[in-house]
Amino acid sequence: MGMFGKSGNVEQEMKKVESEAISSIIDKSMTITGEIAFKGKARIDGTINGNIDGEHLILSETGKVVGDITVSSFNCYGALEGNVKAGMVTARKDCSIKGKLEAESLTVEPGASIQGEIRAAAKDSTSVNKQQLPKVKNEAK
Repeated sequence: MGMFGKSGNVEQEMKKVESEAISSIIDKSMTITGEIAFKGKARIDGTINGNIDGEHLILSETGKVVGDITVSSFNCYGALEGNVKAGMVTARKDCSIKGKLEAESLTVEPGASIQGEIRAAAKDSTSVNKQQLPKVKNEAK
């Protein structure tokens, strides 16, 4: 069973997340070095050197993260150097992600830059047809 139950609920889930109030903001004048853990919804406009663990994360255009992100939803407008593990990832048009990306639901807008390995799969194996995944190493560098 995935984080969002049946895969049809992703849109509803996204609307719910988007309507939720932002509970914390890291200002663009701020640089934080260290681990961050949060509940609810956080927006990063500044720079984080360290891992982030939380619920709903927005990395804005001015935001930069160097570290791994583990959240239930990640909305990326900024720059990330590190790995992402999330239920829902949205890579917006000018964002840049360098690292391994693992998501149950992934939306990539044209113009987004993702360099690294991507695994987008619903957790419940019924919705992922194993035969459609050829075991081929990605040669493109």
